[in-house]
Amino acid sequence: MKVTKLRSILKTISWRIIGTLDTMALGWFVTGNPLMGLKIGALELFTKFVLYYFHERLWLQSNFGTKKD
Repeated sequence: MKVTKLRSILKTISWRIIGTLDTMALGWFVTGNPLMGLKIGALELFTKFVLYYFHERLWLQSNFGTKKD
């Protein structure tokens, strides 16, 4: 099975949307300030977007936990 870089990018985007919404909600809950939740979410959106992409690409180079058909 070959996985393209485009697939990794699209998975990265969809996961970051979910993760960022969660972080915004948690930031709002912890601080009581919805604007602070938004700021925290905006910052982590960019850093985790990049980190996840490289994490995904590194895992694709590993055969750990896979089986041949």
